[in-house]
Amino acid sequence: MPVFDYDPPDRFVAGAVGQPGARAFFLQARGQGRVTTVALEKFQVAVLADRLDELLDEVLRRSGGRAPVPAMAPADLTDEAPLDLPIDEDFRVGTMALAWDPDTSQVVIEAQEATEGDEDDEPFVVEVDDDRPEPAILRVRISPAAARAFSRRALDVVAAGRPPCPLCGQPLDPDGHICVRLNGHHPGGLSV
Repeated sequence: MPVFDYDPPDRFVAGAVGQPGARAFFLQARGQGRVTTVALEKFQVAVLADRLDELLDEVLRRSGGRAPVPAMAPADLTDEAPLDLPIDEDFRVGTMALAWDPDTSQVVIEAQEATEGDEDDEPFVVEVDDDRPEPAILRVRISPAAARAFSRRALDVVAAGRPPCPLCGQPLDPDGHICVRLNGHHPGGLSV
């Protein structure tokens, strides 16, 4: 099982490549003269960012405000640069995990490679298959400030896609949009 370990990385960001509506999303870690790039879905980027903020807020709450966790992303850690090129996908993410390491006051993020049959597996059923290779893992340890900055950028990347319909919230396509909320009626409420 290859483990891509960064403790801490020089850079850890979420990014997207392509036009809105057809973007590919990535996590990218750089450090020790290497770059690891993993592909994931847009919703996974959004969930990771949200859960990171929730984790940091909970650490701050439980410590009574004494933990070294900033309430917001520090401006000096803002990273708006594009992903490092070339973008060579090391693997596609299946599951992710977050943890707080109280000994080092760091956030630990793990992204595990999707394995064949992930969607087909029933929950809580463990099958042993000695022929199946162990999935790759990207493990990153970052400071709470870097985690806040990562989260802010990730949410910005997700929001930079197609604008949502003000009525149904679904993405608006450049070619048009059939709004499910209108249900065949004119938005002005005209009746015949």
